Amino acid sequence: MARKIIIDCDMGIDDTVALCMLLFDERLEVLGITATPGCVDAQQANRNLQAVLSLLDPDRYPRIGLASPSENGPAVDTRFLYGHDGLGNTDFEASVKQSAPPAEKLIIDAVRRHPNDVTIVCLGPLTNLAQAIRREPQITPLIDRVIMMGGSLTAQGNITPAAEFNFYFDPQAAREVLSARTTNLLVPLDVTRQVKFGMDILSDVPGGNSRVGDLLRQILPFTFRAHRQQLGMEQISLNDAVGALAVLEPDLFEFERIAADVEIEGSLTRGVLVLDRRERPEWRPNVDVAVGIRDTASQFIIDQLTMAGHKSK
Repeated sequence: MARKIIIDCDMGIDDTVALCMLLFDERLEVLGITATPGCVDAQQANRNLQAVLSLLDPDRYPRIGLASPSENGPAVDTRFLYGHDGLGNTDFEASVKQSAPPAEKLIIDAVRRHPNDVTIVCLGPLTNLAQAIRREPQITPLIDRVIMMGGSLTAQGNITPAAEFNFYFDPQAAREVLSARTTNLLVPLDVTRQVKFGMDILSDVPGGNSRVGDLLRQILPFTFRAHRQQLGMEQISLNDAVGALAVLEPDLFEFERIAADVEIEGSLTRGVLVLDRRERPEWRPNVDVAVGIRDTASQFIIDQLTMAGHKSK
């Protein structure tokens, strides 16, 4: 039986790579995809989601949940890494379905319709899931598990010196989801950064008449240019693609059960993942944290994209 999932993402370049990996895998039934503000604002996230789905045109078309404007999101500018539209300045055309439900309502409805069977894959800020839990706390024990990409084990950030972007953008949501009484699995920045890609990924992704290959060849070159020009790096990380890999191939990861919380108020430490790893921890362990990943992870991602390419011709 296919595993039922909801994908929650802020629709940047690496989110799009993750969608390519997940949408065409027969092991999964993608019930819905929900957009959230993050690397782009809510309106752009909704446009990007509709555009990417139209370009990929999967056989099993998932429901769409729309992002709402963030009330507490910080003013962050990620255009230097993602372009003004979050997808490498491609400006894909899209008409957002105004009849689509808000993201949190889609999550609530899907979990109630399939109790104990839905995995929620959070690849962006955790705003939508936190809103769903606030609105309907009763759904928490009905969620099969939550897989998150976020945080940093060593407080080495990618948006501030100490914080990873997803947790920094909405630390209150991250705190609430981590403390929710469901099965939580976290893939932090330290692990996703171990998986690197060089320019050869552009020749490895599927070609021909593949919709997946066509899309990736339009958005990935911008990422390489941005990393080289802005960060002085010749290789790139695709953090959300590694998060997607935790859904597909969890045996590639080494996990440790840890008590975790998120700093929400510190002027220098907003969004920092705090772990109680004392010899006698006082906090209740609440999350399985990925602390390692196999060297073969990058090849698994390439293989997954190749599979998706064959199925999207």
